[in-house]
Amino acid sequence: MESVRVLGAAEADEMARRLAEVLPPRISAPFTSAFVRSSTLFDEYVDGLVLSVFRAVGLAEAAREPGTADEIVRRAGLEPGRARVPVEWILRRIGRRGILEPSEGGGATRFRLIGKLPDLDPLAVREEQRHLDPSWLPSYVLAETVAKDYPAFLRGERVGEEILFSPLRLRLWVDFFSNDNGLYAVNNSVGAGAIEEWMPRGPATIVELGGGLGSGATAVLDALRRAGRWGEISEYRFTELVPAFLRRGQNALQTRFPDASFLRFASLDMNRPLGEQGVAPGSVSLVYAVNTVHVARDLGFTLREIFQALAPGGRLVISECIRTTSAHVIYVEFIFNLMETFRSPVLNPSYRPNGGFLTPEQWQGALQAAGFVDVRMYPDLRRLRADFPDFCVGAVSARRPAGA
Repeated sequence: MESVRVLGAAEADEMARRLAEVLPPRISAPFTSAFVRSSTLFDEYVDGLVLSVFRAVGLAEAAREPGTADEIVRRAGLEPGRARVPVEWILRRIGRRGILEPSEGGGATRFRLIGKLPDLDPLAVREEQRHLDPSWLPSYVLAETVAKDYPAFLRGERVGEEILFSPLRLRLWVDFFSNDNGLYAVNNSVGAGAIEEWMPRGPATIVELGGGLGSGATAVLDALRRAGRWGEISEYRFTELVPAFLRRGQNALQTRFPDASFLRFASLDMNRPLGEQGVAPGSVSLVYAVNTVHVARDLGFTLREIFQALAPGGRLVISECIRTTSAHVIYVEFIFNLMETFRSPVLNPSYRPNGGFLTPEQWQGALQAAGFVDVRMYPDLRRLRADFPDFCVGAVSARRPAGA
């Protein structure tokens, strides 16, 4: 969820009550009043970090006169190849506060600074979060750590992947990609609920893409055990490309589920043919991923590979952060815009016009273009977004036709 102000306790209570009325019962529990209010607190915290970057790299001066993101990047002396996408995101993000005026013309958006930059106090927000729900603090630590290196990244002095994934920062990701992190855990809860809802009955061979540190698999396996469907799992193949993540994920899952003889572990790159990596065509009942597929270098290629890996009638289920509209700027993009695969994938004008997260319509277009049918969303964000325009967590599912 996003907002340009922090909700009070009564407002958060009311929004949580309204969400409980419309969300599927399997996934409604995490969306409490504390979650709703924490979302707006973290939103405010990220805005404070964004404004500090905006000032530090000269974007405030560069935006005194109207300019496109490219023009403002050049005026500020930033490295165009890396800076254009995150700077445009920063301009749109700050624009939500009414201090940047956007104007359309000639097929481009121009931005001009028209108001005084607010003085936000990130430390005060963080302290309020600590009292409300300290489980969110790993997200604060990660965002703050990234913000310190943002100017060097925008100037072309540091590579984003080095900033995010240096060995010294592994602990940050262990704490962030965790079911103990109140911000991230909802992605795993929604994904697990969708698996329980949509996994075909009978013996199941499951492949998880980009399993990371194992929190998504943990949520799924816990849910299937509670639902009495543990015995239906013939194989759960946990895959991850980053060796350190794969080792930790394997250790976490084998420790938590010592009786899960169906667990298998392998390195897998979704940007390469899956058949060359041990996933035979037509061999999988269900492919699952949490916040992974949107960083495919070529989304169309990866979805076609998944399609081929699935048996006829098999299903893809992905839990994703989803833009409710193409203009939606989501707080975690501040972090992930440093990744080249996030900000600069292969584009497609009909379903992949930009990097980052996709809208419901873009997911549907991408899946149908790859041959999938029966595209579903859980919950249905297209129905929710009129009343909850910043609700951005959902699962998307589609099926390989039985005769394909």
